[in-house]
Amino acid sequence: MKRHVVAAMAVAGLVTSLPVSAQPAGDPVRTLVLLAQPQAALPQEYQAAELIAAAWRQLGLQVQIRPLPSQQFSQIVWYERQRWDTTTWQMVGRPERSDPDELTYNLFLSANIANGYNFVGYNNPEYDRLANAQREELDVAKRKQLMIQAQELVNRDQPYGFMVHPKNVVAFNKNVWDEKSIVDQAGIGARNTWTWLSIAPLGAQRDIILNSVSTPTNLNPFNISGAQGSWAAEITWDRLMRIGTDGLPQPWSAEAVTRPDPLTVDVKLRAGMKWSDGRPITIEDAVFSLVAPGIGDKSPMYKPFVANIASVTATGTDTLRITLKKPDAAFLVSSLAKLNLAPKHVWEPIFQSLQGKPETAESVMESTPVSSGPFRMVKAKLNEEIVLEANRDHWAAPKAARWIMRIQPNTEAALGALRSGEINFLADYNGDPQILRDIAKADPKIKIAEALDMGFKFIAYNHRRPPFNSTPFRQALSASIDRELLAEDAWGGAAVPSNSWVSPALTFWHDQGIEKRVPGGNVEAAKKILKDAGFVLVNGRLHYPAGVKETTAPFQ
Repeated sequence: MKRHVVAAMAVAGLVTSLPVSAQPAGDPVRTLVLLAQPQAALPQEYQAAELIAAAWRQLGLQVQIRPLPSQQFSQIVWYERQRWDTTTWQMVGRPERSDPDELTYNLFLSANIANGYNFVGYNNPEYDRLANAQREELDVAKRKQLMIQAQELVNRDQPYGFMVHPKNVVAFNKNVWDEKSIVDQAGIGARNTWTWLSIAPLGAQRDIILNSVSTPTNLNPFNISGAQGSWAAEITWDRLMRIGTDGLPQPWSAEAVTRPDPLTVDVKLRAGMKWSDGRPITIEDAVFSLVAPGIGDKSPMYKPFVANIASVTATGTDTLRITLKKPDAAFLVSSLAKLNLAPKHVWEPIFQSLQGKPETAESVMESTPVSSGPFRMVKAKLNEEIVLEANRDHWAAPKAARWIMRIQPNTEAALGALRSGEINFLADYNGDPQILRDIAKADPKIKIAEALDMGFKFIAYNHRRPPFNSTPFRQALSASIDRELLAEDAWGGAAVPSNSWVSPALTFWHDQGIEKRVPGGNVEAAKKILKDAGFVLVNGRLHYPAGVKETTAPFQ
């Protein structure tokens, strides 16, 4: 019998219930609510949630999948951190994540629990030590060993239920775009900033029209938007450095970047740059962009990326010096290629106006954003579409006229739009890859590109809410997840099993074979972990260990 059939039987309640235990038991574990985005928007993740919920039910848990619209989903998970139990989530492959430091330092560091990227609340001093040590180690071989140790520690503690590293499957109309102008970026694929800059029209249609299945979050230079929002942000706001197609940092708005010693970074600004309001970009703007995220608590997303900066000083009309507190092996990648240039004359007053208020800079949306990137924002109706136009004064001016992202939450509707020509670049596809392959086979104008992503999909466990604060409980949940089944059935083969935040696409840093070092899909092993930790089955329902009360309010 195929594994997905067994899983379906479990969902239908056809799997034989587990025997009653005579062991003393605590309270029954409450019904756990697994949050997810709607099936029409993210069918792969929703199917994965169904398969995982089925496995957890075999452990004696009552699990309810609760789909939420994308904006409500993000609001609850990110900003209402005490409220939810567990959720589907993803960390997308961004260029600056080609060095694993960004995720290593931010995802699990205890300092980032309150409002940073450690939204699950994982707290392990040994992990904190390793995350800091790898950042300060300039010897690449030694740093790699620290990265391997960190991955093994997370494998032991299972703060997440890792699912898969997806393959980015995109498609474009090769009658509109010269397929030779499409650029492949390591760990990302064809949907990247270099493609948006170099993609060349073959005829009169000069607008890149792409889709998004999710509504982007707020767009500004101090907000790290989700996957789809980041596609727009990366080409609207410049950075001192960018990640090249080879995964290495290269100067961008900086003409040159040098490191005279481990604690010093010297930057020379590119000449002649202007903001979209016509004002020149000055060295004071560059200094402000590096300093502002670290002042107070008004830029919590970006603050970790400047935490190691001791000072930033203008050393000339077009040069500055950054002094670090400690050596930082990944600083050029995870900070200089991450932080956006922001106009001081616009954002300094905004930061000042936010003092003493609960709002952060992340929530501010300019009516007409002032930026310096190769595209400029014309319209941003986040529930409908984002329209950018080419900045012809930019030193890397794009060949396309406009970049238009249309919000189409339904995956089937996006496929129809590609076939009809309503969009000419299918950038966001989460459906069965074979369907897309069949469409391309039948329609010669459609070209597909696939690449393994450096990002990953996972189930987030909220450590603030028992029983997720129990390491054995998390280990058992993770042990029951059949990652090969998820990659095969939910992602249609367009993914590989995951048990680390470091993708196999990053071959040097990935802990080879770590996906095999968790007993994935092994419900019996999961049951033993729970039993050894004192959890008890009573009439097929999982109870806490003896004497433990259920004190956590259910998700409403």
